Amino acid sequence: MKMVRTAVVSTLLLTATIADGRTDPAAVKSAGPQVSHSFACGDYSAGKVMLVSADGKVEWEYPAPQCNDLWVLPNGNVLFVTGHGVKEVNRRKEVIFSYQSKSEIYACQRLANGNTFIAECSSGRLIEVDPRGKVVKQVRILPAGESGGHAFMRNARQLENGNYLVAHYGLGVVREYDSNGKQVREIDGPGGPHSVIRLPGGNTLISCGDRKKQPPQVFEVDRQGRTVWQVTSEDLPGIQLAFMTGLQRLPNGNTVMTNWLGHGRLGTAPHVIEVTPDKQIVWTFANHKIAKTVATIQLLDVPGDVTRGEILH
Repeated sequence: MKMVRTAVVSTLLLTATIADGRTDPAAVKSAGPQVSHSFACGDYSAGKVMLVSADGKVEWEYPAPQCNDLWVLPNGNVLFVTGHGVKEVNRRKEVIFSYQSKSEIYACQRLANGNTFIAECSSGRLIEVDPRGKVVKQVRILPAGESGGHAFMRNARQLENGNYLVAHYGLGVVREYDSNGKQVREIDGPGGPHSVIRLPGGNTLISCGDRKKQPPQVFEVDRQGRTVWQVTSEDLPGIQLAFMTGLQRLPNGNTVMTNWLGHGRLGTAPHVIEVTPDKQIVWTFANHKIAKTVATIQLLDVPGDVTRGEILH
């Protein structure tokens, strides 16, 4: 019964998009029966984080201005960015952790040691903050006093080896830095990279926007920088990719992507798209009544400890 129900729910979400005249059901490639997911997401324009059930209902939400990154922690708390800060909030909406900065902030990550990694966009700092809010490590990728501006960084991650992977949106590249801030690798990201994941085996998954009129895309490169997988609007007939932001690679090989609908494109396409490795669509979320511009997502039905890198997000 559960399988039937989730199939119907996802079909209804697709139908809602079709009713708006924006998706042609005959054109969309499908991998068969639709699935559905419960998930957490950050809505940049609406300024909130949400927990959404598999049938599309908001079960919990909390204010989060300009949220571009979030995590659901093993204890159920939600860690997220707030434009100029980072918060951890429990389900009773009590603030457990808070960090504020003069710099814009678009990335955070809870580490296995209990500290929080934070990437300060405009100041060009990669920092580690303890549970009391004290900065215990700082790596500068810009000289002190120099500003990278609004577009310098979006998503960033600390890797298992201590290196840092940073999406430099305005520069159009993804860079990997060692633990001291020395650049060790650069990957082109046409359109402006927003999110980046280092996959098991060493490949890198990247989402890009439409900066300088480049087509938005999600692509995967190997250790040598060769593109081994890519999704653009041309691969998804009937669905227009607007600005690709959040990512999650699932254990079955599928990729979940958030399609940010800002810059005058509210309501014109699904917020979330899940595709198989051969680019067939298995799930979309397109409820424009509860969300405006989804910038980041974590599925809640995928098991794993985010502090140990078990969720590829």
